[in-house]
Amino acid sequence: MTRQLSITALLIGVSLGFLQRTSADEAFVPGTGEKIKQVGDDFEDPRWGYIMNGRKASFEQDEAQRPPGGASRNRRWYESAMRGQPDVIKRVPTPPGGIEGSEGAMLLATRLSGIPGQLAGKQMQDDLLMGVSTRIGRSVPVGWSPNCTVRVYLPPFDKWENRTGASFGIRADVRGKERDGKVDAYWPGFFVLFRSKTDKRFDEDFAQISIRAQVSGRDLGGPEIHEPGWWTFGMSFTPDGQVHYYASEGVDDLTAEDFLYSSFPYGARCLMFDNFFFNVANWENGKTWSTPWVVDDPQFFVIPPKGQTLANLVRSNRASVAKNRRSTRSAGKPANRFSKGWKH
Repeated sequence: MTRQLSITALLIGVSLGFLQRTSADEAFVPGTGEKIKQVGDDFEDPRWGYIMNGRKASFEQDEAQRPPGGASRNRRWYESAMRGQPDVIKRVPTPPGGIEGSEGAMLLATRLSGIPGQLAGKQMQDDLLMGVSTRIGRSVPVGWSPNCTVRVYLPPFDKWENRTGASFGIRADVRGKERDGKVDAYWPGFFVLFRSKTDKRFDEDFAQISIRAQVSGRDLGGPEIHEPGWWTFGMSFTPDGQVHYYASEGVDDLTAEDFLYSSFPYGARCLMFDNFFFNVANWENGKTWSTPWVVDDPQFFVIPPKGQTLANLVRSNRASVAKNRRSTRSAGKPANRFSKGWKH
């Protein structure tokens, strides 16, 4: 496994991780516990499809949600009411090097990522949500140690949108208690950033993982990726409300060696896990497409507390999509140059 961590990120991660772990629960590897079969997708059904259901939402820009909103035919995926869904959401053959036996994966790409009928002339983004609370009938308390994993295919760099900046997000929709005692939503996760050789700061094309977020709310620069291909990402949430971040090259299951960072993002302690979602970003000028992103086998797990079983957690087995699509917007301005132009 080849992995390059910036010296600054490594030192910050180690120091903050040490301080946090002296008084916090130990990290555990995503993919641990019991898989929730009602959540996630393997894209193996050749009939898999997504129905856009009209023009996309753009509530963040003009307060328009434009219901009913898009959803997959299997009811496991749905449009964000805040920013709308990517322009392309479809099943494709699994790219080379994927999970053994996998024949299908999901492609996400976007061009018109802002208000329908208008061009922003700046970086915009679309979101696609993988339902968790909508699938099992309730939010997942952090005492159940929720955790999630996904495989992501990074295409050859000449296929990327040629723009230095954020391109893709892998995130959780959670609620937590802030330092002032207020309970509010926030969205920890990863961003995959592109570093273009056409930018005078960089000698070659490469990607970099950025982690959201430190206790301060600032993003943390993580591993650089110099060879495209498959990566596995995962997050785990311990009962103390901490978030743990893991990533590795390839499609093998994550291990303890793939640990990157632990944090109480924004100083908040997670209480409830609601959804898992992806961001797709581009420079919205009407011509430029985003990088084509392919994901496979997103999964969701829990570790039942002592004396509990999945029957105590799952309230609904029917495939449902939320009637009132929850926002995935977070407040504030970008925290540093790694998220410049990237909307929370």
